[in-house]
Amino acid sequence: MTDDGKYEAVCSRDARFDGEFFFAVSTTGIYCRPSCPAITPKRKNIRFFPTAAAAQGAGFRACRRCRPDAVPGSAEWNARADVVGRAMRLIGDGVVDREGVAGLAGRLGYSARQVQRQLNAELGAGPLALARAQRGHTARILLQTTGMRAAEIAFAAGFASVRQFNDTIREIYATTPSELRAARPGQTARFGPVGSGDGAAGIPLRLAFRGPYAASEVFDYLGDRALAGLEEITGERGARTYRRTLRLPNGAGIAEVDEATGAGGWLECRLHLCDLRDLTCATQRVRRLFDLDADPYAVGERLAADPALAPLVALRPGLRAPGAADPRELAVRAVLGQQVSVAAGRRLGEALLAAYGEPLRTPSGGLTHLFPRAEWLAEAALGELGMPAARREAVRAVSAALADGTVLLDPGADRDETEKALLGLRGVGPWTAGYIRMRALADPDVLLTSDVAVRSGMRRTGAEAVDSEAWRPWRSYAMHHFRHAAAGRANDEEHRERNDR
Repeated sequence: MTDDGKYEAVCSRDARFDGEFFFAVSTTGIYCRPSCPAITPKRKNIRFFPTAAAAQGAGFRACRRCRPDAVPGSAEWNARADVVGRAMRLIGDGVVDREGVAGLAGRLGYSARQVQRQLNAELGAGPLALARAQRGHTARILLQTTGMRAAEIAFAAGFASVRQFNDTIREIYATTPSELRAARPGQTARFGPVGSGDGAAGIPLRLAFRGPYAASEVFDYLGDRALAGLEEITGERGARTYRRTLRLPNGAGIAEVDEATGAGGWLECRLHLCDLRDLTCATQRVRRLFDLDADPYAVGERLAADPALAPLVALRPGLRAPGAADPRELAVRAVLGQQVSVAAGRRLGEALLAAYGEPLRTPSGGLTHLFPRAEWLAEAALGELGMPAARREAVRAVSAALADGTVLLDPGADRDETEKALLGLRGVGPWTAGYIRMRALADPDVLLTSDVAVRSGMRRTGAEAVDSEAWRPWRSYAMHHFRHAAAGRANDEEHRERNDR
């Protein structure tokens, strides 16, 4: 977009662009999201920035009305496979906080100077500034949703000292930590997390998304594949809660996400963490699982241009492509599920979890285990699972490759190189490698034409003869539309009735 186009979006308070860019007002020293409800400033007083960190680096502080640090992430970072896109995904996962800029550069295969130069050139902020903005957001969440002391919050958010924490909060929010805590938003606030208390019931978050969100389809998809002991879904359709265990860098965690969407465009989430330093990482992994940073407007515009897909897009606006909370876990489960039905793959996964899973110290409802570590499965016999020998060998091969680094599935992995490495493993075929690429690496442009349900949906809609290149870079979403098309007329009629209501 040109700057004039961005100003048009600001004038119309267009929430479609929240997270895609930020604007700052030179006369007030404040930066906002495009949909900020405040009076629109004059064009001559506005500057535009690609990231919140760039606006902060230019000396602007976050708006207290629209909370620009709580917007959905840019869908661009999932679509892009270059070093900037990969770096942004890694920074979001907390790699800079845990490993520093040198660790980030090492994962990307570049020098720290090259990474710094590319991020500054394109985003107006380097990796430290981007990570600092993220730490400030994490600190705000903890200040406004828990009763933790400020010193505890400082280290939980990733700051090196209490002084650094205080200075950052003052610079980003133009207030002190105690004043920021006192300004906790009310229960009906549109933007950002809400909550009070000591966090014993979990850290409450509002996970923002843009545009329509087909929550029921996502919950159906996850529910069909949920492994008892690792995941569970409670409640009636339309008001369900998805719960699962998380293996995080500093300990275990449990995530709970409600199906009902808030009027301002969010999913209610609660995170129970053994170590609060994992808050940023856990939040990002839940966001990837539920595909909350997608841009349904861009996806819908591209796919609806195809006559075969247009009716499907209209039927399910905001359809998402679920990712993975744990990429390594997803890779093993993909191998278990190849060439069998979803139900059969789920049974094999539950048997694997029961035999090799790591028990939680304290079970929570139906959640009892963490998924087995790749290092354990690489050496496991797996004979008790009742799988063919070739399948057992494939599980061990993938687990060994994950354990020794032959296959990398972190958010910044090179997708092409990862798929090539997967295809080099015994027992891993194109469907499995593509499925892992789509979900574990959140690639929005995967089309598994060998998938039975996808092929059936394409036949039903007459899309087999269409050149799928026209659907790029959103072919993963096209694939999910075809899966639903294969489900039949009764499923379609249910969605028409829901849309009519």
